[in-house]
Amino acid sequence: MTPGDNGASTPEDDDPFGYLYADGQARGAQPPSGSGGYGYPNAVSRVRPVGERTYGGPQQAPQAQQYGGQTIPQQQPGGYGQQPSAAYQAPETFPGGAPTTRQASQNPGRGRGPNTKGLLIGAVAVVAAVIIGISVAMMNGNSDDNKASGDSSPSTSASQSASPSPSSTSSVSASGDIAPVDAKTFHLDGGASTASDVKGAKSDGGIYVTNFNQTGAGVTWTVNGIPSEGLYTVYAHYSAVQDESMTLSINGKTFGSKFPLNNYTGQSDPTKAWTTSFTYPTLTKGTNVISLSCQSGDSCDVLLDQMWLRQGKHTNKD
Repeated sequence: MTPGDNGASTPEDDDPFGYLYADGQARGAQPPSGSGGYGYPNAVSRVRPVGERTYGGPQQAPQAQQYGGQTIPQQQPGGYGQQPSAAYQAPETFPGGAPTTRQASQNPGRGRGPNTKGLLIGAVAVVAAVIIGISVAMMNGNSDDNKASGDSSPSTSASQSASPSPSSTSSVSASGDIAPVDAKTFHLDGGASTASDVKGAKSDGGIYVTNFNQTGAGVTWTVNGIPSEGLYTVYAHYSAVQDESMTLSINGKTFGSKFPLNNYTGQSDPTKAWTTSFTYPTLTKGTNVISLSCQSGDSCDVLLDQMWLRQGKHTNKD
């Protein structure tokens, strides 16, 4: 096959490029011009402006649209390169149109962030509640321990009276002896109180019992575990600047003679008049309550700091 023009049967079959071939040129094919046909002479021009041809019948005129409360006319279709209608304006230029930037908050700086202050207060309250709970638990535990041990802490001030404390309870050793017990463990009766102003007491902290000079004032000492009924030696360590005597009671019954609390040292200074006295009551097997008090006819100006006992009758002060 050789290149050439196949000829034209109808205007629509004209070869637009026939002018390029020798046989086309022989039939008068010309290059296209600006206003005429294209290809052969008398060719049908099919050139139309852009947008001029319509399809499917007549076109309806565009309808105006509402935007931002105003009517915006629609652009009529035109030829290629037609400029937009001068009536067109961007929606942002109309009153009430779409905003071009984000509007600032009406109350700048007034926004509410996380309530950190409230969270902090809540956390502090929780911690405080936990600390208070632990403190209360510890205090209750200490209180229970003190109750279980029967411990008491009398005042060491001479001007303050000690409130009545539970009866001191002691247990006898296998030999039937009890080591000295301090004044702070005695049950105080009838206005007796503790002090520590006068030096020389052997008890812990130098505490002693005073204010015996009134009827009914005294101390009570409970002893457990007496191995057998019999004679025992009861000792008292005290200070007296003159001869004194008080009533000794065993299990609520007055012992036959007064308990001697004489000034065996001969000293007039109470700090140098500390000494020991003893007597021989009969105790029963088991628990015994020993009381030393100031009763009618007694002379009770003494300072008492310790008491103890030994099984049997002893003549020494040890």
